[in-house]
Amino acid sequence: MLSTPLGDGAELRPLEPWQAAEFAAHTDRARDHLAPWLPWARSVVDTESARAFLQRYADKQAADQGRLYGIRLDGALVGGMMFRLFDAEGGSCELGAWLAPEARGRGLVTTAARRMIDWAVGARGMHRVEWLVSPENTPSIAVAQRLGMTHEGTLRGVFALGGRRHDLQVWALLAEEWKTAS
Repeated sequence: MLSTPLGDGAELRPLEPWQAAEFAAHTDRARDHLAPWLPWARSVVDTESARAFLQRYADKQAADQGRLYGIRLDGALVGGMMFRLFDAEGGSCELGAWLAPEARGRGLVTTAARRMIDWAVGARGMHRVEWLVSPENTPSIAVAQRLGMTHEGTLRGVFALGGRRHDLQVWALLAEEWKTAS
């Protein structure tokens, strides 16, 4: 199986439709932690809905428009990374992440994001990598800062979740910034 080591028993591996039962169970365990930030944490409620979500990313990958990976710690699924949007022709992508509470504080998301940015910029020639985050999600903002991203602005009231409108901060880095910092 293809995987990328993240250190200390952790690895980044593709997350695919055949893993729907495991993904549904992971989402159920972490739902309270994930639901304030991620719309899919409310809609992935069983194996069938998990399979549909994972299939959408399999289809995106087949079309070269997105990718989804699981973060595993000692073999257990504890989080994930995604290219939510991936525009190879335009040279821009959006990177996202989630992590169960028990896996926080190990640098897993930052390390995984670095590997993904290296691939997007180095292998695929991406010019711009974005990270969209709620202004209330301070751990995610800290990841963007550790990656050397620039806060470009805040989209006010851009999406509805949980019965209210939410803002999103836009953080980004350009390929030349990444290559200089790496």
